[in-house]
Amino acid sequence: MSLAAQPVAAIDLVPSSLEFFQSLMNGLQEAVWFIDARTLRVLAVNEASEAMFGLTRQKLIGKHIESLVNSPEDAMFWAAAAAGCHDAIFSDTWMRHADGHMLCVSRRASYVTQADGDGFWVLTWLDQTQQRQSDEARESLLAELRTTLESTADGILVTDLAGCARSFNRRFAAIWGFPEDLLLEKNHGLLPDWMSRNVVDSKLYAARLGAIEGAPQLPSQDVLTLSNGRVLERISLPQWSRGQAVGRVYSFRDLSEKLAADQRIEELSHMDSLTGLPNRRALIERIDYAQALAKRESTPFALLNVDIDRFKQINDTLGHAYGDRVLKEVAARLRDCLREVDAVARVSGDEFCVLVHQADVRGAELAACRIQEAMGQPFTFDTLSFTVTCSTGIALHPRDGGNAEALLASAERAMHWVKESGRGSYRFHLPRKDVDLLSRMRLDHAMRQALQLNQFRLHFQPQVDLHSNAVIGAEALIRWTDPLRGEVAPSDFIPVAEESGFIVSIGEWVLKQAVAQASLWLKRGWRMPVAVNVSALQFQQVHFVESVAQALQSGALPPELLELELTESILLHDADDALLRLRALADLGVCLSIDDFGTGFSSLGYLKRFPIQRLKIDRSFVTGLPADSSDAGIVNAVIQMGRALKLQVIAEGVETEAQRDFLARSGCHEYQGYLFAKVLDAASFEHRVWGAQGLNQRSPQLPMARLGRGGVGC
Repeated sequence: MSLAAQPVAAIDLVPSSLEFFQSLMNGLQEAVWFIDARTLRVLAVNEASEAMFGLTRQKLIGKHIESLVNSPEDAMFWAAAAAGCHDAIFSDTWMRHADGHMLCVSRRASYVTQADGDGFWVLTWLDQTQQRQSDEARESLLAELRTTLESTADGILVTDLAGCARSFNRRFAAIWGFPEDLLLEKNHGLLPDWMSRNVVDSKLYAARLGAIEGAPQLPSQDVLTLSNGRVLERISLPQWSRGQAVGRVYSFRDLSEKLAADQRIEELSHMDSLTGLPNRRALIERIDYAQALAKRESTPFALLNVDIDRFKQINDTLGHAYGDRVLKEVAARLRDCLREVDAVARVSGDEFCVLVHQADVRGAELAACRIQEAMGQPFTFDTLSFTVTCSTGIALHPRDGGNAEALLASAERAMHWVKESGRGSYRFHLPRKDVDLLSRMRLDHAMRQALQLNQFRLHFQPQVDLHSNAVIGAEALIRWTDPLRGEVAPSDFIPVAEESGFIVSIGEWVLKQAVAQASLWLKRGWRMPVAVNVSALQFQQVHFVESVAQALQSGALPPELLELELTESILLHDADDALLRLRALADLGVCLSIDDFGTGFSSLGYLKRFPIQRLKIDRSFVTGLPADSSDAGIVNAVIQMGRALKLQVIAEGVETEAQRDFLARSGCHEYQGYLFAKVLDAASFEHRVWGAQGLNQRSPQLPMARLGRGGVGC
């Protein structure tokens, strides 16, 4: 409550003068009431009062003031006035409009003394409702703006056109590290000086700030580096009011964490997270640099591909945790055995690459020897100790590649050649091998095309009984005539097919074609067993037994007329699994034989366990017969072993009568080779075996020697 103690001049308020005052009151914009001091009833009101409160003069005049006021403050004031207190009052209060809504008003009550000593109160009202609503809306807007500015991740600074700070948020103070005492002083003029002293280059900062302030209508954007290492992005926009620039708004964004994260991402993109070594991407960049250096200084360098031997066994046996420890240890050993100028990187799971600068053949070989020596030391983890070897391929620049990818490929190929040769050593890349690899790729593609275009064909070589000289079987052999290459020898394309896995498709084709041909001969009355070679990969297929049964069913061929020739490696790969498959094949009724017997890891154990019915002596042992005593001894041993196990024995590659006679004397049952006939197509085979009258005669009676166990012919 604001009280005014100054006396009011006495006036004579008589009815005749009341009309004068009424006219005077109506000319005022404020609402005015005259209140009788004795009765505290309304004597007069003006027109502005009627408009403000929505009450007519008739409803107001004569009303007791206490029935019109709403606040406790007013009630107390008029109670004091009734007791004779004439102190004035001026403050804000609330009044109710006739329609019920509240009005925020400023009212002043002053006591006026009349000439006769009596007096009355002059009560003036000013409607502040709209102003109060505007103030509240403005305060709400300012609060929202303040909350928005405080919640943003950017520091905000508002200055006038002279560059003096007018306001800022807490984020701005935190980014710039303003001390608490500086903020408590609330002297915004000190802030620019603090900012200038806390940048790395204060002169450049001042020049840039001067340029910004010199162009108040233009936006700006730049980057600042603070003395504490923070990097800030500063964006400045002009602040407009009524079409004129009145200041600037600066936003400061801390880029330090983002730049650090970007740098970390860049590092990770060039680094192996497990070993901490550079990765393949970083290695390629270093090779490019080494290539540029070598070109400038005319010095060669070497790239070594180091692959851990049998690393999968470590993971499978000891677990991946131990595998990771091995990789870390390998990385440490490779770093320790190299010079500081050299580099080592991890390019894949268990594969590392070493870049040896200024190294010729001798330097590369010394580096490879150091690596082999370092890796030869035992690996000891906890109570476990074991040995890890590695295979290293070496490529030299510029001989083995003019760029990073070519060198990497050459070193990797050389490493794989080491793997194929027994592992645990090193080998230089041989440039001529590149041509071989490209040729093998093209040959593999041509084979796949040939199968689709039906360019393969099946030929047959007669199998002959040594005692009766009767043809008792035929071996089916694949042949291929390529439109561009001409006749391609099986020794050229079969190894490629085995390496690429295409041998499975080829083997399925041969099986179906051989069964179909044997079935066709059977329909013509010629009962001729057909032998088909089975590769190790084809035999290991999950559905191999089912595919054989399907081929026999589709060709309507009795199973005893199909023989499957297996290699010893098939039987030794997984003996238990092989035994299950062989028994399933034997249950089908097909004949099973071991091809090229004696060239693998021969074992009497599997010959006794497996349902094998036939042994084939490899041509490499037949070639030296009968003069070569070693070949003669091996062949004799195989024949005697076969006969002891009651197995049929056949020799392949028989080209001379002397070889045939030796085999016959030794007790061999059958043979095949050029001595009797070369490999023949189906028509030539028919003519050679059954002659020109073959179409009119029945199949020759097969000798008992060709019958399998239990009287089932194979």
